[in-house]
Amino acid sequence: MADLKAQTPTEVLDVLGRVCPYPLVLTKKALEKLPSGGIIKILCDAPASAEDSLPRFAESKGMPIEVVKSGDSWEIYIQKP
Repeated sequence: MADLKAQTPTEVLDVLGRVCPYPLVLTKKALEKLPSGGIIKILCDAPASAEDSLPRFAESKGMPIEVVKSGDSWEIYIQKP
């Protein structure tokens, strides 16, 4: 698997301060606009989204994902197929 966090993201989505289901809903909308092969970097501080709903969504769609914990927040990288 490619090291997604080492690549320049196509888009950065800041959902800090948002709780479920908003990070997932906003991520889905952003991914719709992303070109194939594009990488979205999501800044998230909602544990349920970062550790459960976003990874589960990406894996169900066959999208590569990396989740990096940074203090009280996460950086989540998803690549659109």
